[in-house]
Amino acid sequence: MQIAFYWQLFLRRVPMLLFFTVIGAGVGVWLALTLPTAYKSEAVLVVESGQIPDELAASTVRTGEIEALQIIRQRILSRDVLLELANDLNIFPAGSDLGADNKVDSLRERIEIATRGGQVNRRLPRDATIVSVGFTANSATLSANTVNELVTLILQTNVEMRTSVARQTLEFFTQEVERFEAELAQLSAQILDFQEANLEALPDSLEFRRDRQLRLRERLADLEQQQVALQDRRIQLISLYESTGTTSVEGALRQPAIAAQSLRPAEQNLAQLRNEYASLAAVLSESNPRMALLRSQIDVAEQVVAALPPLGASTGGDSSTQDPQKTLYEIQLADLDTQIGYIDDQKEAARAQLSTITRSIEATPGNSVTLSALERQYEALQAQYNQAIASKSRAETGSMIESLSRGQRITVVEQAVPPDNPSSPNRPMVAMAGTAAGFGFALAIALLLELLNQKIRRPEDLSALEIEAFAVIPYMQTPGETTAIIIRRLVLTVVFFTLTVGGLWYIDQNVRPLIPLVEDLMSSIL
Repeated sequence: MQIAFYWQLFLRRVPMLLFFTVIGAGVGVWLALTLPTAYKSEAVLVVESGQIPDELAASTVRTGEIEALQIIRQRILSRDVLLELANDLNIFPAGSDLGADNKVDSLRERIEIATRGGQVNRRLPRDATIVSVGFTANSATLSANTVNELVTLILQTNVEMRTSVARQTLEFFTQEVERFEAELAQLSAQILDFQEANLEALPDSLEFRRDRQLRLRERLADLEQQQVALQDRRIQLISLYESTGTTSVEGALRQPAIAAQSLRPAEQNLAQLRNEYASLAAVLSESNPRMALLRSQIDVAEQVVAALPPLGASTGGDSSTQDPQKTLYEIQLADLDTQIGYIDDQKEAARAQLSTITRSIEATPGNSVTLSALERQYEALQAQYNQAIASKSRAETGSMIESLSRGQRITVVEQAVPPDNPSSPNRPMVAMAGTAAGFGFALAIALLLELLNQKIRRPEDLSALEIEAFAVIPYMQTPGETTAIIIRRLVLTVVFFTLTVGGLWYIDQNVRPLIPLVEDLMSSIL
């Protein structure tokens, strides 16, 4: 009973359903016929790894393939590149009213650069990186030409980007090498100037100078002993001559009593001090306090001896006659004085050399610290220079690899060709979608009208009012009402077919011929 009721309701709404369904179908057919045809061409690229193993010669470009493709995509989709591409290929008609911004947005929507593969997961093996480049246009030829131009731009941008990175790396390390060379030259000159300025106080010659210092001290001790011996000889010669009047030992032996008294106490004390100073000079330095005390005592003793009167001095005699012994005595005395003076000169020269060497030895530790600091700085700079040289060599190799396209590169697997069939729109699908939309809209309106209708149309509707029906009288149509319904349906049918045929004729004559469309539709269906 319920099914029959709803069927009657459906039959009552059939004209409305047909009306909106026909309208939707007409709109769908109109859209299917008026939508512009779009052709989409595609090209396939692949990212190849470097042809030379990294163990033998590595490229200096460390940009990953996914990152590189993202950079390339952003550069190609930039405003200037897209506008230049549109002007070169005449993508937009000459009289187009689109502005530059609208053209750029349109091209960005129609260009498709998709990437698949690559290193998706580190735990999984690396897949090949495939790049698909597509473009949608109203012409198959324009679509293919644009895709091929985009492929050319991708290849050029990849080569330029990699060679630019390699060239910049090489330029950087070249500048670093030049900078280190200049710093090394400056530091070398500084070390050389320091060594020349402190040539006598460098740590390399410290042992030599210490040995030289020891030999000079020994030399001073020897000279002191020689001088003391010569001074003793001089004193003995003076005493011998003054006591015996002769300079020979035989004459002195002939006068033993006088020889025993040849040295007075002051002279004996001076000789003893000199002997003691000569013996200690071999083991003690000149700055030793004991040596300084002995020198002061010797000076005092010499002054005392010099103040003594000469022994056996003669107050008379003929000055015109000269004693041969006195002449020999004066010659020997002058010779001794000459030797003592020469030894004094040697001692002064040795003391000057010893002082210079002592100062250089004292300055050596400070010079050693300064020179070591300079050398450490030079060694550190040399290590950096060597590292920069090695890096420059690797950069030159990497630049050569990129210039010869032996590193990572993008190659074309499949060029874009003009497609035979358009990619959009799907005209049968558009027409069917319009028909379905019209039917769905009509069905929704019918359901809404039935839900809003609160009239009592069957006995079950009385149960909501708590009224029980005891009889049902059906609606009886008059012959006039039946005739009116038939005429109305006929008129609607004629109007429907007239509008349908007229619309199809108008489309066939003014929009697009329908026969090729029907043939394509039938071929796609069959």
